Amino acid sequence: MGGANPALENHVSGQSNDPLSAPPHALKWTQVAEELSTDTDDGLTSAEAKQRHEKFGNNELGDAAGVNPGKILLRQVANAMTLVLIMAMAVSFGIGSYIEGGVIMGVIAINIIVGFWQEFKAAKTMDSLKSLSSPTAVAIRDGESNTVPTKEIVPGDMVELKTGDTIPADVRLIEAVNFETDEALLTGESLPVRKTTEDVFDSDTGPGDRLNVAYSSSTVTKGRATGICFATGMYTEIGTIAAALRKKDSKVREPKRKEDGTAKPHRWAQAILLTCTDAVGHFLGVNVGTPLQKKLSRLAVLLFFIAVICAIIVLGANRFSNDKEVIIYAVATGLSMIPASLVVVLTITMAAGTSRMVERHVIVRNLRSLEALGAVTDICSDKTGTLTQGKMVAKKAWLPARGTYTIGESSEPFNPTQGGISHSEKEPRNMSEGEASEESDYAQLLQDNEQLTDYLKAASLANLAHVHQNDQGEWIARGDPTEVAIQVFASRFKGWNRRASVAGPTAGEHPKYNMLAEFPFDSDIKKMSVLYKHIETEEMTVFTKGAVERVIASCTSYTADPNAKPTAMTEEYREEILENMEGLAKLGLRVLALASRGYTGPYTEGVDIERNTIEEELTFNGLIGLFDPPRQESAPSVKQCHEAGIEVHMLTGDHPGTARAIAAQVGILPSKMDQLPKDVTDSMVMTASQFDKLSDDQVDQLPVLPLVIARCAPQTKVRMIEALHRRKRFVAMTGDGVNDSPSLKRADVGIAMGQAGSDVAKDASDIILTDDNFASILAAIEEGRRTFDNIQKFVLHLLAQNVSQAMTLLIGLVFKDRDQLSVFPISPVEVLWIIMITSGIPDMGLGFEIAAPDVLRRPPQDLKRGIFTIELMVDMFVYGVWMATLTLGAFVIVLYGFATGIGNARGCNNSIDGGCQEEFRARATCFACLTWFSLFLAWECLDMRRSFFRMQPDSKKYFTQWMFDVWRNKFLFFAILAGFITIFPIIYIPTLNDVVFKHTGISWEWAIVFIAAILFFAGVEGWKFAKRAFFRRRAKKDSAEAIDPENKMFARYLSTERSDSEQEKEKV
Repeated sequence: MGGANPALENHVSGQSNDPLSAPPHALKWTQVAEELSTDTDDGLTSAEAKQRHEKFGNNELGDAAGVNPGKILLRQVANAMTLVLIMAMAVSFGIGSYIEGGVIMGVIAINIIVGFWQEFKAAKTMDSLKSLSSPTAVAIRDGESNTVPTKEIVPGDMVELKTGDTIPADVRLIEAVNFETDEALLTGESLPVRKTTEDVFDSDTGPGDRLNVAYSSSTVTKGRATGICFATGMYTEIGTIAAALRKKDSKVREPKRKEDGTAKPHRWAQAILLTCTDAVGHFLGVNVGTPLQKKLSRLAVLLFFIAVICAIIVLGANRFSNDKEVIIYAVATGLSMIPASLVVVLTITMAAGTSRMVERHVIVRNLRSLEALGAVTDICSDKTGTLTQGKMVAKKAWLPARGTYTIGESSEPFNPTQGGISHSEKEPRNMSEGEASEESDYAQLLQDNEQLTDYLKAASLANLAHVHQNDQGEWIARGDPTEVAIQVFASRFKGWNRRASVAGPTAGEHPKYNMLAEFPFDSDIKKMSVLYKHIETEEMTVFTKGAVERVIASCTSYTADPNAKPTAMTEEYREEILENMEGLAKLGLRVLALASRGYTGPYTEGVDIERNTIEEELTFNGLIGLFDPPRQESAPSVKQCHEAGIEVHMLTGDHPGTARAIAAQVGILPSKMDQLPKDVTDSMVMTASQFDKLSDDQVDQLPVLPLVIARCAPQTKVRMIEALHRRKRFVAMTGDGVNDSPSLKRADVGIAMGQAGSDVAKDASDIILTDDNFASILAAIEEGRRTFDNIQKFVLHLLAQNVSQAMTLLIGLVFKDRDQLSVFPISPVEVLWIIMITSGIPDMGLGFEIAAPDVLRRPPQDLKRGIFTIELMVDMFVYGVWMATLTLGAFVIVLYGFATGIGNARGCNNSIDGGCQEEFRARATCFACLTWFSLFLAWECLDMRRSFFRMQPDSKKYFTQWMFDVWRNKFLFFAILAGFITIFPIIYIPTLNDVVFKHTGISWEWAIVFIAAILFFAGVEGWKFAKRAFFRRRAKKDSAEAIDPENKMFARYLSTERSDSEQEKEKV
C-alpha cells in the first residue's frame, strides 16, 4: 500500500482508506460520492484513477505468496537426475578418482545454478500471468464502462455489478435492482443478503446489517447494482481476516477415523505410509505438476533405474571386479543415461508458451490446458462477440399496425443523431433484401403514432443501457451491446431515452418513471422484464423484451390497426409474427420482440413479485432486428480450424434463422448444404428444444452432431459436451455467464471471455480470451501444438543422445586391456560435457522454436499417447543406434585400422602413461564425433520429417534456405556454435585433455570426424526421406485427391450423398 495511507491499526470498521465524515453506510450515497469526489455520471477520470492508485496502492489483501526461490532451489537438488550425479560423485571420491569427482561436483553446481536461474525466470513469468487472469471489475471511467483488473480499483471508483461477479472492493451502493450477495465468507450468513440503496444505518451497525454496502470478495447471486468503492485492499472488511484466507493445507495425511473420532493403529500406519509416499513422490516430482511434467518425472526415475542396471552390466562384464578402472567405467555408463536438463527445459518451454499466448490475447490459467490445447478436435463457440464483433446496430423495426422502419448507414454506432430512417408499410416477410423506401423524418413519424410511442417506451425502458452525450460532445454508451443498440434506436426519436425518463443517479431534470422491480434476462426463460410506476399518474406498467417465440407466448393481444383497439392474439397471428421474424433473420439480423401491459396487481416495496404474474397477458408491440456483423477474421479462422481437423460448433441463444445465416457466412456450415442428405442437414442445425428432446441413444444415432444449436440453454451445452465425449472427441467450450460454469468445467478445455465473462465463469475456465475473439481460440490451439511439438523435439534430441552414449559404452565393453578390464570409448567427464553442453543448452533453444509451417494442417494430437508417439520412439532408437554406430566405427578405425589395437596397454581408463596413447587418440575422435552428432542432431530435430535443408517447403531459396532456418532461432544457433567451438580447447589444452577428459590431441583423425559427420547427415536425411515416402503413401490411401478444407471437413457427408445418388440410379 502507499505510504500516505493511514495506519491499519487505526482503521475503523466500515470506513474508507481515507476516513470520511462518517462510515459510508451511515451516509447517503450522494454524500459519499461528494466526499470521494466521484462523478456519478462519468465516474473518475483516468488521470484521477492513476493518482489514487499511486496513493493507495494495489487493491490486494496483503502481499501474495509470489515466487519462492527456496522451493525452486530445493527442486534443483531434490530430483532423480541430481541424485544420480551425487551418487556418481560419491563413488568417484570413494575410489580416489578425485578429478572425476571434482568435475561431477562442478557439474552438479552448474546444473543447480543454471536450473535454478532458468526455472526462477519461468516461475516469475507464470506468476506475472496469474495477475493477468485475476478477477476483473467493470469500472466507469471517463464516462465509459472499462474492464480493469480488480487490483487497480481505487476508492472513488464507480463500479457496475451483475450476477456472477466477485465484488472488487467495499462498495456503497447507489443503484440496486433485485440485488443480492453471498456474504458467507465474511459473516457466515448462508443465505444471500438483499441490498438497498436509500437506507442509512447507525455508524456502529455491524457488517452483517449494513444493507447498503456490498463487501469485497463476496459474490453477486442475483440482480445488478452500481456503487462507489470506498475501501480497498486491507482496509476492506475481508482484509481484516486475510490471514485466515492464506491458511495452508496440511501435507500430513489424516487417518480414517471411526464415528467416535478414534482411529485404529493400522489406520495410523496407513496414514504415515501414505504421507511418506507423498513426500517421496513430491521429492522426485512424480505427483506434482501437470500430467506431462509428472510423466517426464517418472521417465527420469525410470532412467535412474536403467542407469543403475547399466552400471551393474558393466560390473558383470568385468566379473564384478572392484578395480578402480571398472568402477569408473560403471560410473560413466550410469551417467550416460541421465537427461539432466529434462524437467528444467520442460518448465522453461511451457512458460515460454504461456508468455507467447499472452501476446495473442490468451491467458493460460493452468499448464494442464496448455498440453490439452493441441488435442482439441471440436470447438463449441458462442456467436455474439466471439464469432461476431459484438457491436450491434438496430437496423429494422416492425410494428404490426405501422409496418417496417429501416435505419440507414451510420459510421458512429452510439450516435443517435446519425443515420436516416425510412418507412414501409410492408411486413418484413414481404420485403426483398435491399429493398429501398423513401427516407422519412423522425419527428414526423412520431406524430399521431400511438403504436410507435408504445414501442419506444418498451425499447427504452425494458433496457438497462446508458447512452448520453458527454461535455466534449462525444456520444458515450455503456451496457450490454444488444441493449445499447436498442437504446440508441429509441434515442433517435427525441425524448425517448431511459436516462432522461427514469429516476436515479443519472436521471434528467424531470424523470417520468420510477423502477419498482426488474426481472433480468435468464438463459432458460430468454426474457427480461421491468415494472415501472409513472411518477405523476402512479400507473404501473410492465415492459418486456426477449426471444420472439417466448415473448409472443406470453402475449394475449396485439394492435393490427392504428385506429382500432388491441386485437386478441391468435395462433394464426403468432405464426405470422414468426414468419416476419424469419424474414428479418434471413438478413442475418438478431431479432427480439417487445411487449408491454398495464399492471394493476399488488406491489409492496421489498417484497418479491412472482415473475409469472408480471410476464403474462402482454400486448405485443413489435420486433426489432439487430445487425452484429461477423468479425473479419472469423471466416478465415474457421477455415483454418477445418484444415487442422477441428470441427466448429456454434451454440447461440439466437433464432435458428439468424444463427444459420451467420454460420453460413463464417463457414461453420458447408456451402453445399443442398447436396447433402436431408437427415444430415436436419442434424446440422437444430434448436435446443429439438436437441434436448432426444435421448442419449438418439443423439448418438444422429449422422452428425449439430454444427449450430439455436436458442441454446446452459444444460444443452453440457449435453453437447457429453455427446461429443461419447464420440471420443476432445472439446473446447466457450462461456461467459454464471450458468456456463458447468459446461466450462465439463469441457476438456474451458474458455472464458475476458471482457464479457463473469468472474464465476473465469474461475471455472482453463484459459481466458482477453479479446473475446474466436480467432484467439485458434491462436491458443496453434501455440498449444507448437509447445507440444517443441517438447517432442527436445525429448527426442535428449533421449537419442542417451541411447547413443549408453550403446557406445555398453558395446564398448568388448574393448579390453591386457588385464581383461574394459576400456571406455568415452570417459565420464566427456559424458558429462555432452550431457550439459551439447544437450541441455541446445534443448532450451529447441523449446523456443517457431511453429512448423504445417502445424495447423495436421490432425489433433492423441493425448492418450502424448509426446511418446511410435514415430518418436522409433526415431529415438534409429538416431541413437546410428550415432553409436558411427562413433564406435570411428573408435575402431583409429584404434585398429591405423594402430595395433589396445595390445598390452593397461590403466587406460585412468592415465595415458600405461601405453595408452592410441586409446586416448581414439577416445578423442569418439568424443569429437559424438559431440558434433549431438549438436547437429538438434538442428535435425527442428522438424521430425522435413529435410534440414528444406524445412520451408514453399521457399524459393532452394540451396540457402537452411542458412536462414538456423539463424532464425538465434539461441539455438549460438548454443550449437559454442558447443562446436569449445571442443577444440578441450582436445588440445594440456592437462585438461589427458588428465581431466582422458583423451589427447588428434591430427589426421579429423578426417574421420568429418567423414562421420557427413555420414551422420546422410543417414538422418535418408531416414527422414523414407518416413516422408511412407507417410505420403499412407495419406494417398486416406484421400485419393487433394481437397479444400471445407470438403476435407464435410467430405464424409458429401460421400454419403453420392452413395445415395448412386443407389437411386441403380434403382432406375
